[in-house]
Amino acid sequence: MIIPAYNEEKRIGKVLQRMPEFVDEVIVVDDGSKDRTSEVARKFGVKVIRLEQNQGKGKAMSEGIKAASGDIIVFIDADGQHRPEEIIKLVEPIVNGEADFVIGSRLIKAQGERPLIRKISNFITTSLIRLKLGINVRDTQSGFRAIKREFLPEIESKRYEVETEVLIKAVKKGARVKEVPVSMIYGVETGHFRFEDIVRFLKALVKY
Repeated sequence: MIIPAYNEEKRIGKVLQRMPEFVDEVIVVDDGSKDRTSEVARKFGVKVIRLEQNQGKGKAMSEGIKAASGDIIVFIDADGQHRPEEIIKLVEPIVNGEADFVIGSRLIKAQGERPLIRKISNFITTSLIRLKLGINVRDTQSGFRAIKREFLPEIESKRYEVETEVLIKAVKKGARVKEVPVSMIYGVETGHFRFEDIVRFLKALVKY
């Protein structure tokens, strides 16, 4: 379990305290936070990697992968939008041999209103990725995902385009992708995503 985190001292504890008992490895990567994210996470006895400077979600994920030892790597955001209790939904298809890469799809009814920029970005990115890869995935940008280690690529992206890079590279490696519905809470949106991230996505789509 890898949790990239930036300035999440108020939320990271709520995520960690709800972590299912079957999760045997939790790594919080503090991406140069200016608050007490690392200190709060350490109180829960998890492994904490502290980056001295903010380098972006892609870098945080990459450092977490290097430190992880499991055969199935689960990513979850630190802001409480995802429900840790639903991790089992992502892991089961891989354990059962049905998939190599499972995405927690946010398309079922969620608590709170999804920000407009998220709606726009997900529509654009998902449509283009489906066209490029020929896969029937409806929520390509969800950060709640589980991946067999052998399909994890070397990450080059710095910011939110990392979700696109990982998906494209994994599919090109032959990963079988599956989506499972997960619930979301959008009232805790932290707002780190910006319109320029859509531009970054378009560049990643062409590059990879």
